[in-house]
Amino acid sequence: MHLHEEDRRLAARVLAGESRAFEEFFTSYCARLYRFAVARVGADEDAAGDIVQETLCRAMRSLDGYRGEASLFTWLCQICRSQLADRYERVQRDARRVVAIEDDASVRAALESLEATGDDPELALRRSDLARLVQAVLDRLPARYGDALEWKYVEGLSVEAIAARLSVGTLAAQSLLQRARNAFRDGFREMYGADAGIAP
Repeated sequence: MHLHEEDRRLAARVLAGESRAFEEFFTSYCARLYRFAVARVGADEDAAGDIVQETLCRAMRSLDGYRGEASLFTWLCQICRSQLADRYERVQRDARRVVAIEDDASVRAALESLEATGDDPELALRRSDLARLVQAVLDRLPARYGDALEWKYVEGLSVEAIAARLSVGTLAAQSLLQRARNAFRDGFREMYGADAGIAP
């Protein structure tokens, strides 16, 4: 018998569309693959989840190429390593390309409108309207993104303090904040346009 014959049979059953095989496949490997990924992304749970999803999708597309030379889990980890490398390159590329939110005047003004106060009734009304728009965008984001942005821009917490609240490392908190900033900027502009009435 081939060393990994059981893994080869499972792969063949999945390819044949057997629902019980799909369940067995995901039950056996999803959690293990998640632990493998999260240990390599600084305990960034969101990133690990994304990578596992990408890995499993790629594995499903390539499963007919699995020959059993290695265990199915080892084969999945090889795909996961490739996805991790792709993500690292993408993050590095995006870091060079994406404008930081602190330098994006319109988005920064939008977030800061949540805590802005003043004596000018007209300006206060505009800020109040803008704050409602901002809150609507935040409500559409994943909860961790919205929380992190409010902690940073409304409560003025440091990245270290945000990391502590999220029970993650500083690098993971920075990564989450960057994704939250990008998601907020994209969501705000999608819903309300680039400037959406933000005063210069």
